Amino acid sequence: MDIICMDLEGVLVPEIWIAFAKETGIQELERTTRDEPDYDKLMRRRIEILKEHNLGIGEIRRTITTIDPFEGAKEFLDTLRSFTQAVILSDTFDQFAMPLMKKLDYPALFCNTLTVDPSGVITGYKMRCKDTKLTSVKAFQSMGYDTIAFGDSFNDLDMIKASRAGFLFRTTDEIREAHKDVPAFDTYDALLQAIREVMQ
Repeated sequence: MDIICMDLEGVLVPEIWIAFAKETGIQELERTTRDEPDYDKLMRRRIEILKEHNLGIGEIRRTITTIDPFEGAKEFLDTLRSFTQAVILSDTFDQFAMPLMKKLDYPALFCNTLTVDPSGVITGYKMRCKDTKLTSVKAFQSMGYDTIAFGDSFNDLDMIKASRAGFLFRTTDEIREAHKDVPAFDTYDALLQAIREVMQ
């Protein structure tokens, strides 16, 4: 029995932090897991920047309300869910993700949570577990699932390589070049076809 495990940002929806960086003009917030493999280092710096600029959860949520899924993303996800189980494994946070999940018709999502003080200042974050994506894939496998995984960033590579089949999707040239053993696709149609072929 197969289960599809996929990333969220950069795959189904635009990167939230990049959108917020453009909204605020804070260029350093454009860094994502495509640029920084160490997620803890990335998040600690993001929280520092927010404090430096007196920005909190409210400002980020206002930006998120303006973000829509990529063109074709919902249709891709609907098609996928019509013939197999699918779950989104993301390092984002439930406070960020839920407005986007509504636009995708509420698919299954495993993500993390922010710690926020009463004034809306983001004080930290809580990961579900260590190596969240890889740990989740291994948990599904322990329940008898064969996992098929795809994503676009450094933090997706472990779950991709641990799965029965894995793909890069709309990734960077650097990641594509460094991981030539992983098939890479740039359109939902091509990715869907590859998934169907694996499942035959």
